[in-house]
Amino acid sequence: MTDATLHQTEPRLAHFPVTFFATVMGLAGLTLALHLAETRFGWGHRASNLALWVTIVDFAALAVLYGIKALRHPGAIAGEWNHPVKLAFFPAISISLMLIATALRAEFGQAAVVVWSIGAAAQAVLFLAVLSGWIGRRPFQPMHISPAWFIPAVGNVVAPVAGVPLGFIELSWLFFATGLIFWIVLLTLVMNRLIFHDPLPGRLYPTLVILIAPPAVGFLAWLQLNGGQLDAFARILYYGSIAFAGIVAMQVPSLARLPFALSWWALSFPVAALTIATLRYGALAGSAGHDMLGGALLALLLAIVVGLIGRTMLAATRGEICQPE
Repeated sequence: MTDATLHQTEPRLAHFPVTFFATVMGLAGLTLALHLAETRFGWGHRASNLALWVTIVDFAALAVLYGIKALRHPGAIAGEWNHPVKLAFFPAISISLMLIATALRAEFGQAAVVVWSIGAAAQAVLFLAVLSGWIGRRPFQPMHISPAWFIPAVGNVVAPVAGVPLGFIELSWLFFATGLIFWIVLLTLVMNRLIFHDPLPGRLYPTLVILIAPPAVGFLAWLQLNGGQLDAFARILYYGSIAFAGIVAMQVPSLARLPFALSWWALSFPVAALTIATLRYGALAGSAGHDMLGGALLALLLAIVVGLIGRTMLAATRGEICQPE
């Protein structure tokens, strides 16, 4: 590498954002959705296995780059931690690990236990640290709140999806309870911001899709905790996610007019969570309609992820990402 290349690379590395880990969440969600669809419809597991390895490589590459950033540019990490929006994305790291563990569980059980344990420990620390950063440190304004603030709570609700079958029952209940309670609190704050204050800025507008994720993931976690019973609470969570999906669908014309940014990856994981929830609901209820809807959502998810990968690569070649904001 030449001196000129190093001179160009270092500043971009300093602006390598923690929001990049949202790509891992999206790819892991796609992996899980493909695996469930393959199991449900007897397609074989080639596509999900390929997606799993792509997800692992993506996480490993991002972890190395972000680790180098932490060593060379600790001030930039501190800047992200003190940022009212980017702070909420730090748990995307721990969520990614727990999602990878969920995908590993079927064929690599021991590895899944190790990865989930690391991810759950990191999630507990990050959840408490982010909440501590929100409370009592500095005044936040309504403009700082966005659906991205759900991410720490979503991480807690993700934990039982693999935690229960891996044997971490009580820990899974702890994560689920705290995640559910804080989702309700944050939902009130976010809806107040969306209704009574200025619209979200363009770069944050795609995070509206995150509204879908908490009830959809909550549905999947609840099924693990209650033994797979499609009870009243499970139905409330699932159809709540459908309602939020309808709200988000009404915003598609506005979303389509926005330029690309890394925040567009916020579309991927919520759609994956809804796809998995719909396929699970269809299997438990014996509903052909839900199976068809799950298949349609899977096709939409594939289109979203492929489009996001292509657009991210294009933005990278044009030098549009890892730039000062």
